Amino acid sequence: MAGRYEIRFSGAGGQGLILAGVIMAEAASIYDGKQAVQSQSYGPEARGGASKSEVIISDEAIDYPKATVVDALLALTQEACTKYSHDLKEGGILLIDSDLVTKRPEGNFKVVSFPIINTAKNDVGREIVANIVALGAIVALTGVVTRESAEKAVLSRVPEAFLELNKKAFNTGYEKAIAAKG
Repeated sequence: MAGRYEIRFSGAGGQGLILAGVIMAEAASIYDGKQAVQSQSYGPEARGGASKSEVIISDEAIDYPKATVVDALLALTQEACTKYSHDLKEGGILLIDSDLVTKRPEGNFKVVSFPIINTAKNDVGREIVANIVALGAIVALTGVVTRESAEKAVLSRVPEAFLELNKKAFNTGYEKAIAAKG
C-alpha cells in the first residue's frame, strides 16, 4: 500500500457502521501493523439519521485524521449515498446495498452492489450483522487490510456467544463482494 487510503462507512444511525469503522482501524493497526485513525459523525437524531464512520489507513504517520478524498465508500441507504458520495475519488470504489440505494451518483468510480441487509437477514440469519457483512465486503474490495487481520479484529470485538454468527457474516460479505465485483 502506498500512502494514505480513506474509507467511509455510511448509512443510518443504529446500523453499526461506527463499530465497522473501529474494527477496520483495529485490523489495520493492531493486526496488520499499519497506521490508522477512525472518526465518526451522525445526525442529531442518532438512530435513523445519516451517519458515517471514516477510517484512514497508511504505512506512514497520518497528518490529518479526516477523509478528504475517499478511496472506498459503503452506502447502506440512499440518504447516505447522496450525502456522502461527493468526495469519492476518480477510480474509487462505491459499495451499495442494491435494495436501498436505487439512485447511483454520477462519477468515474467502480460501483459494486448486492443486497447487503437482505444477505445478513437471509444468508447469515440475523439482520443485525449487516455491518459485519458490509465490512467483509469492504475488506474484499479494497485489500487494504488482510482478510485474516479483519476477521481477527471482528472476533475480538464480539461476545463469545456470537463468534460464529459474526464469522459467518464477515465471510459471507467477503465472498459476495468478490462475486459481485466480477
